[in-house]
Amino acid sequence: MSSTRARIAIDAMGGDHAPAEVVAGALKAQEELGVEVLLVGEPQQIEASLKQKETCKLPEIIPAEGTIEMHEEPLSALKRKPKSSINVAMDLVKQGKADAVVSAGHSGAAMASALLRLGRLPGIDRPAIGAVLPTIKPNKTVLILDVGANVDCRPKFLEQFAVMGSIYSQYVLGVANPAVGLLNIGEEAVKGNDLAVRTYQMLQENSQINFIGNAEGRDVLSGRFDVVVCDGFVGNVLLKFAEAVGEVVLQVLRDELVQGISGKIGTALLKPNLKRIKQRIDHVEHGGGLLLGVAGICIISHGASQAPTICNAIRLAKEAIENEVLERIQSKYQQNNQQSAVSGQ
Repeated sequence: MSSTRARIAIDAMGGDHAPAEVVAGALKAQEELGVEVLLVGEPQQIEASLKQKETCKLPEIIPAEGTIEMHEEPLSALKRKPKSSINVAMDLVKQGKADAVVSAGHSGAAMASALLRLGRLPGIDRPAIGAVLPTIKPNKTVLILDVGANVDCRPKFLEQFAVMGSIYSQYVLGVANPAVGLLNIGEEAVKGNDLAVRTYQMLQENSQINFIGNAEGRDVLSGRFDVVVCDGFVGNVLLKFAEAVGEVVLQVLRDELVQGISGKIGTALLKPNLKRIKQRIDHVEHGGGLLLGVAGICIISHGASQAPTICNAIRLAKEAIENEVLERIQSKYQQNNQQSAVSGQ
């Protein structure tokens, strides 16, 4: 771990509420987490947002020109706009001027820019977005990947997701021996489509991970698994459904607990408990997903992110930096390649 402060490049123009909420979240992180933030985007708009906030230390503004809009095709838009905020932010990491990137903008553009600017880690065929969700067990979460980077996958991609997810779960989430599951429609090894059956065999034979079998939909949030792997199409649907369920639960609590005088009194007494419930199930509290497999730390946050979510996304970036996630993944795959070379001789 480095003794210097982490420097995080923030795509200030990315997201539904940019730049105001992104700037507010960055300032909150700067004050609470002790990081240095670099606000990347249109200087005039960023400065206007900064004027609305009281802060003793103004963050550095890195000029950029425009952003990638949600309706634009990522690759062509990135080429047409080489000085867009996400491209400039990625370049800062590539040049060693920042340790990580956080963006709530176009997730496809963020992933494509990371691949083009930073490249993949040696041994990784496809990067994956990992999202942390709560489980029914207190103080226990589950890492799901991929949740949107790859809609079509091969078995070896899912195997790589499992290895990267295990490393992240162990060193960032603090799980000693992460239990890995493969999202499927049944527990038996022969269940599922061809991708699931072939992946099951590969995961079972991989000595680097603690693969304990298939995870059905009802098992994902049970607390039995620490890491669940799937393709990005299924993972993205699962993530957004889980977020919607969390919002429904919170709204039901708000509506039902205040019914009548006794309900209002009870709600006041339960306020600390309700706050903890929100922290456990609200996706805002988790900040975003780490793009695992690229040669740099990149956090992709929800497009509707507001200040608290941006702050938590920056916290994720800081934790990934301090726990040397990139170095650990790279080291793991170097060991694999050496073992493969020796066994092949």
